[in-house]
Amino acid sequence: MLRLVQFCGRTLPAMFIMLMLSAIASTAQEPVPDSVGGAALQIFEPVLESGIHGFFELLDKQPFVFLLLALAIGYPLGRVAIAGISLGPTAGTLLTGIVISLTAKVAFDIQYEIPGLVSTIFLLFFMYALGLKVGPQFFAGLRSGGLAFITIAVVVWALNWIIAFGGAQIAGLDPGYAPGIISGSYTITAVIGVATSAVQSGAYVPPEGLTAEQIGANMAAGYAISYVLSSVGIILLIRYLPSLFGYDAKAEAAKAEESMSDGATEPVPGAAESLTLGFSPYDIRAYRVEHTALIGKSVEALHHAHPNAPILRVLRGGQVIEPEVDPIIEAGDIVAVRADVHGLILQGEEVIGPEVDIAVARDVALEVADVHVGSRDIAGKTLGQLGEDIGYGLQLKALFRHGEQIAAGANTVIQRGDVARLVGPKWAVDRVGVKVGGKPIVETTLTEVTWMAIAMMVGYLVGIISVSVGGIPFALGTSAGCLLAGIFVSYFRSMNPEIGGPVSEGARSFLQDIGLNMFVAVLAANVGPQILQSFQGATVIWIALIGSTAALLPPFIGFLIGVKVFRLNPILSDGAAAGARNSTPGLNAIVAESGSAVAAVPYPLTYAVTTVLALIGGYVAMILS
Repeated sequence: MLRLVQFCGRTLPAMFIMLMLSAIASTAQEPVPDSVGGAALQIFEPVLESGIHGFFELLDKQPFVFLLLALAIGYPLGRVAIAGISLGPTAGTLLTGIVISLTAKVAFDIQYEIPGLVSTIFLLFFMYALGLKVGPQFFAGLRSGGLAFITIAVVVWALNWIIAFGGAQIAGLDPGYAPGIISGSYTITAVIGVATSAVQSGAYVPPEGLTAEQIGANMAAGYAISYVLSSVGIILLIRYLPSLFGYDAKAEAAKAEESMSDGATEPVPGAAESLTLGFSPYDIRAYRVEHTALIGKSVEALHHAHPNAPILRVLRGGQVIEPEVDPIIEAGDIVAVRADVHGLILQGEEVIGPEVDIAVARDVALEVADVHVGSRDIAGKTLGQLGEDIGYGLQLKALFRHGEQIAAGANTVIQRGDVARLVGPKWAVDRVGVKVGGKPIVETTLTEVTWMAIAMMVGYLVGIISVSVGGIPFALGTSAGCLLAGIFVSYFRSMNPEIGGPVSEGARSFLQDIGLNMFVAVLAANVGPQILQSFQGATVIWIALIGSTAALLPPFIGFLIGVKVFRLNPILSDGAAAGARNSTPGLNAIVAESGSAVAAVPYPLTYAVTTVLALIGGYVAMILS
């Protein structure tokens, strides 16, 4: 058990896969044989005996294979571009899963069922990882466009309800179809629940000759067809909305990020690439000491005399001497100096001695670290004073206050709670951490699982809290709860990198990508066959037409309102439209297209607003039927 805990603590993807395996293990229909050889024969025997039929039976008995197959085909399918348009991995995986599940049902009467726990795990990991990405930008986005985002949400919801309910009335569809279409076109299954409660509570009385069961079947039919069509259509719409109006998604996303940063050049603590060294005008060069002004002086004394050119290593007789022991410089020593390259080239040989090419002298490992200032003794001092006292060998790359980058000069006064981004050798960074009362957070492959587990647990519990108003239950939803959990962890980490960190960007990106696409693979397996139950005469055509229009036209209008009326950045407007349509796959599509997570900034707000309105709308639509 101890090894397992340590293993999970070292790699988040490993823990993630283990959770996934345990969740789907209960779906296996065959007992585990005593021998490994017997197990292999029992698994592959249907395929060997029945060919393609046996293969689909294998997918039924081993749902993990189904999920991986959907990903293996869906990802390359999503990259195929026709006339410059591609589905993307999410839509590709969704379509692949639907085709496989439909084929199994139609050809061999096999219906796949994967437990909802599996899709829940993947979706919540995706939402939390996305929240970590956009946390600091979320609050800046609310300050700059809160009214616009709420307006987009209300417009999208109102148009969806009008199209779905009005279309069902015009087409003469039986009661139950309207809330089903609303539920499917909005991809909010809970709408069916509140509509069903309206029937069960007596708020809606079925007409003579129509039973509650038939109304439920109508809801399911409207939901299934509109759900599948809208799920695919909204991904493509949200992904290409900016380009339809001539906007470059990547360029506009960069503009949105810049406007939210208020001119800051460094990512906030905890953000992706915040702890990468990047380009720097500073470099390490090695010199043989011949200048008499250096001989006989200690490294510390030379630092005070030349603070802009610290010695990071001394090589004497082939032996390395680290500066932290404060050695006395002797003639013939090789010293490694880190300073502005321009100054070293012009003055290095004049001040120190001839430059030498000795690799071991310049092989000084530098790290980038965010250090939180927690000591009261440090507060009130200027950067200039701290540089002389404890800043030996370090370059201040950026300074953050309350999660925002501020100008940093020699006279800048440090406050308790500030975060300094430092570049230098490990021993120098660690020394500053002790002096300022903070733990240096460096680029690492480790991921803090404890914080993630606690934050997701809290977000999940907040999401399931339900408040009933007029018999209609309202809840934030577990996915929105975990998204907000990630946002708050990321936001607080921008003010103190010790909170919720470290988090490897590779692990976060893995959760975001695999989480969503595994979720839609499960969705395809379970929902795909339901389409067949609704292909009855002209009804299916009306459902497809009304459902697709209700799913796609409102976010299209909402996007235009954001761009033309409120002058929003098109990527932010697109993200607001995705949230207003409750489409997580759509959000992921524009994130991938723009190469930025900035589209997720308005998503939680519009998502939450329309979730509540959609539930009310479904209840009202059932009563008015």
